[in-house]
Amino acid sequence: MDFVKGGVREMMIARPDHLKHLIVYKHPDQNIPFWSQLTVDSDECALFFKDGTYQGWLPAGRHTLQTQNIPFLNNLINKFTGGDVFIAEIFFVKTQPVRSIPFGGKLESMEDPTLFEFVTPRIHGEFSMVITDPVRFVIGYHGQAAGSNDNDVTSDWIKRLFFMSVKTVIGQMCAQSGRSLLNLGGMTSELAGRIIQSAPNLADIGVKILQIADFNINFSAEDERMLREANKKRAEARRNISIASDTAQAKQFELDQKFGQDARYVQQLAGNYSNYAAGEAMRGAGEGMAKGGANAGVAGLGAQMAMGVGMANNMMAGQMGMMQPQFPVGGPAAPAAAAAPAASVEDRLVKLKSLKDKGLISDDDFAKKRDAILAEI
Repeated sequence: MDFVKGGVREMMIARPDHLKHLIVYKHPDQNIPFWSQLTVDSDECALFFKDGTYQGWLPAGRHTLQTQNIPFLNNLINKFTGGDVFIAEIFFVKTQPVRSIPFGGKLESMEDPTLFEFVTPRIHGEFSMVITDPVRFVIGYHGQAAGSNDNDVTSDWIKRLFFMSVKTVIGQMCAQSGRSLLNLGGMTSELAGRIIQSAPNLADIGVKILQIADFNINFSAEDERMLREANKKRAEARRNISIASDTAQAKQFELDQKFGQDARYVQQLAGNYSNYAAGEAMRGAGEGMAKGGANAGVAGLGAQMAMGVGMANNMMAGQMGMMQPQFPVGGPAAPAAAAAPAASVEDRLVKLKSLKDKGLISDDDFAKKRDAILAEI
């Protein structure tokens, strides 16, 4: 009976239940009896190797190992046993996504792009992967050894390579977004998407990274305290800037309103800016007397009153000057002197004769002037 049981076990080839979680499982016996029943689960495939060379694969299902329906088995027949035994290494490889592969650790020291503090973030999470090419995975990564029966050991190099890409993405995203590392906790979904897009290309070993879950970023207690204090100071500085900006805008609005009001007053009441300025000065003097008269004393009141009266007189003088006629420099012209009484005809003739006798006029001129005087009679 023991022989029969042992023979039945040799004829039934499958992955043991307690090892179904392994990414790669190698069947321990290389001597496969002819007509054996090979069972391949729905989430895996079976690879056949002989003398270190890949021979073929079988998909999910139950297969009877014979050369008639599986031609590549002809390469596995051991002729020394009369053709009753195949010599082969059989590997069961997962083809469905492998989930909950943990990753994590410390990143290098990074400068917060907004708080300018150097900290060392820590990241943790899980990712899933799928073996897209089982043959490449066994030959190029796992190898044809039996393995350690531990998925963490099997995926260790993949995890380390993936972790390097995660660190690169976090550094790039912080620099591009300009956000503090403290805000990365609320960006895990966005980060996960970017990390998947930037996941390492593992096609040469037949692997593809699919998803990230439970992604978490945290800091040591000291780093977190330092970042929060820096963030508090930054928030206070931003509040002060905002308050100063609001105050400046309010002051500018007040000045704009005052300017508009003054422009209307100048246009409608004073007629020109000089008159308006004089009126404002008088009003300011009056307000000063009203506010400071009680404490400034009689002298202060007198000075303020004199200032106001003086400005009013100046303004009135200016206005009256506009109404009075203007005179040239030096004052008005003196009135003309009274005209002298006209000389008689006789006096004029005597004076004319005297001029001729003295030789001051010629005989012709004397005759002409004499005739002219006589013509007036």
